[in-house]
Amino acid sequence: MPSLSKLYVNAAATAARARIKRVEPVVALPPRALEVRGVTADLARLTQFQHLMGKPARDVLPSGYIHALAFPVAMSVMVQEDFPLPLLGMIHLRNQVDHYAPVLFTDVLTIRSWARDLAGHRAGTQVQLVVEVRNSEGTELLWRGVSTYLAKGIYLPGLDKPAARPAGAPRETFSPPRPTAQWKLGVDTGRAYAAVSGDFNPIHLSVLSAKALGRRRSIAHGMYAASRVVSDIGSPKPDAFSWDITFESPVFLPATVSLHIADTRADDGGWLGSEFTAWNARSARLHFRGSVAAGTKQA
Repeated sequence: MPSLSKLYVNAAATAARARIKRVEPVVALPPRALEVRGVTADLARLTQFQHLMGKPARDVLPSGYIHALAFPVAMSVMVQEDFPLPLLGMIHLRNQVDHYAPVLFTDVLTIRSWARDLAGHRAGTQVQLVVEVRNSEGTELLWRGVSTYLAKGIYLPGLDKPAARPAGAPRETFSPPRPTAQWKLGVDTGRAYAAVSGDFNPIHLSVLSAKALGRRRSIAHGMYAASRVVSDIGSPKPDAFSWDITFESPVFLPATVSLHIADTRADDGGWLGSEFTAWNARSARLHFRGSVAAGTKQA
């Protein structure tokens, strides 16, 4: 597997070269997928990941851990020379995941990733990274994730931007519901997640490293929040389920995050799905929302 730390170094070097040479990006995505075979989970990191999510160690990989395991392959797509957007500073907008079957820590996996749907955004340019996790032979799809990212302030020529909100049009207002749970996140939350996921993006590690990238404080990983809420919902889950999360605003650390989780159940009490919303307990600013549901889309 690619090393995330080396990928971040490569991304920083690429950004520096682009500033020096002032290279005009090509408005196209790399026409290839990257694939890594023979991937297995790191048992020590898996156990630490499960404990960080407040869960006991199990042989089955959490859905959020699979994302972390596969993330270096997706990052490798984004640091290619012909990828048109800078990796550093990319903002996570959304994750959509179909989890088709249980994945055990002993399973040998094939991970494949590619980029798609380069599009204009009011705040820059967005792109989707697709990741598929299959069995060792590549014949059975076990997990599929689509992550949407925003390169804020990067406007590529030829891409249509969505229409701006009409002047004077009311903004969407958020009225927090009654919380059903609350998270107390310390200033070290980003470092703790980095240690179990390998994602040492500087914006998550400390105030100083976050300020170097234009943030006033370090922020929690979006995938920490996604992994934790998905772990908490519908447990134990069926073998096949899906989840979808949209990130509305960053969680600056330390933070107190309030959550509202509403379950949908069958007549016999069986879990069918849940919707969740999370916001800042003090300012009532919306952080993220989404859903988890039994079953998946057709592979």
